[in-house]
Amino acid sequence: MIATGVNVDGHREILGLDCFTTEHGAGWTAFLRGLVARGLSGVALVVCDAHEGLKNAIAATLSGATWQRCRTHAMKNLLTQVPKSAQAMVAPLVRTVFAQSDATQVKAQFTRVVDQLESQFPAAASFLVDAEPDPLAFSTFPTEHWKQIWSNNPQERLNKELRRRTDVVGIFPNRAALIRLCGAVLAEQHDEWGVARRYMSAESLAKARPNVITGAITTDSKEVVPAELKSVSRTHATWLTWWSSYTTPLDLTDQGNPKREDLAIVRRA
Repeated sequence: MIATGVNVDGHREILGLDCFTTEHGAGWTAFLRGLVARGLSGVALVVCDAHEGLKNAIAATLSGATWQRCRTHAMKNLLTQVPKSAQAMVAPLVRTVFAQSDATQVKAQFTRVVDQLESQFPAAASFLVDAEPDPLAFSTFPTEHWKQIWSNNPQERLNKELRRRTDVVGIFPNRAALIRLCGAVLAEQHDEWGVARRYMSAESLAKARPNVITGAITTDSKEVVPAELKSVSRTHATWLTWWSSYTTPLDLTDQGNPKREDLAIVRRA
């Protein structure tokens, strides 16, 4: 299980790593509670597939977070509702929803797609209606972020590299050995992300800044900075839409490190 994030500078980071024998609600809850215990808070968006145990864990531990259902996984689930011969037609039709330029058009195109599928593929149309809020959650965020947050593909590429490295070993003697190898790979990736091109630009992140801070109300675009944050570096300001406080992500076992305040989008491994 891996959690990754994007910090306030727009760079990706590794937030946490753990290992469980099966994917189940108890495991996901323990993993997320571990992140919360290390200081994770204020998460605004979680990107993952529709694993019921994970959804329940998110609701139980990350209150207030929006859930974005991975569009790639949702598409695979949708295509099981239509004959194989029709999948080549249905898939491009549904993808047009994600090709729109703003949230209003996304919603309108989604409605049109459902109407077109209703007569010939009612099961597929019903699936989309039931799932509507989940795969379209990305549309409430800045359009510049849509490609980064509407699917789990960036995480899948990271998982592919981990599989490549672990396949060389084959069978690990114990859980600790697996975590040591994966932790080393993730530490290296974390360092590379820190010096690579920004995953999200400063301009797009600025659009995600709300005008209201806890305990303050404003009607103009002026940023309100609480007194306790006046001495904090701007790179760690907590009024960005997606932020969290967590211990140094590369220390995967220590529970006592100082906290940092950064932007976070938690993705499912």
